Amino acid sequence: MEDYIVNLVLWGVILWTLAFIFIRKLFSKRSFEFCNRIVSIIHATLAVTMASLSVEDWSCPVCPMASKSSPRQMQTMAVSLAYLIYDLVCCLFDDERVDLDNTIHHLVSIVGLGAGIAYEKSGSELVAALWVAEISSPLLHWRELLKELGYRDTGLNLIADILFAAVFTIARMIAGPCLTIATLSVNNPFLIKAMAVGLQVVSAFWFYKIARMVKYKLTKWTSRKTI
Repeated sequence: MEDYIVNLVLWGVILWTLAFIFIRKLFSKRSFEFCNRIVSIIHATLAVTMASLSVEDWSCPVCPMASKSSPRQMQTMAVSLAYLIYDLVCCLFDDERVDLDNTIHHLVSIVGLGAGIAYEKSGSELVAALWVAEISSPLLHWRELLKELGYRDTGLNLIADILFAAVFTIARMIAGPCLTIATLSVNNPFLIKAMAVGLQVVSAFWFYKIARMVKYKLTKWTSRKTI
């Protein structure tokens, strides 16, 4: 299983890169960021699907905790680890997407998933964290794609903003803290616990920025309607 997972990560990085190159060719008139966000949407959809399929008992999605990872959980983590490595490198070539909090998020996630794969443990917690982290990603990227497609400052873009903020809040600020507490309360490796805390800190910072963004957008939209 170990060699298989390592190969899956290596091939995954290659395949995510090839997917970006293909999309870049397909949408040659669009920006670098536009094409990378399409890859990100594909990954988020795949990650949430694989994470959902790896759940052993939906009455307790994070059970069994601090236990040996199942083959399906290992595969889910490997696919996302490969994507995160690709995306971290890819973002370095795009000046518009290089920011400290995004880089920290990538590094924390890479270390956490890498540790989970190396230990072959804590699969339930890590897959649940992946689900929580990626469930809002498609909406995050769609709202940016809409801007480049000419829908900036439209009602459609505002709806995308609000939906993204709502899903992010429920996932990262309600489910996220519960998952973090659960991860810290059992006998997980230190790196897994550190990842849980790190991701929650980043999520809280992003929540603050998103709340300000939604307030600004709603104020701007309301002001425009009253003119």
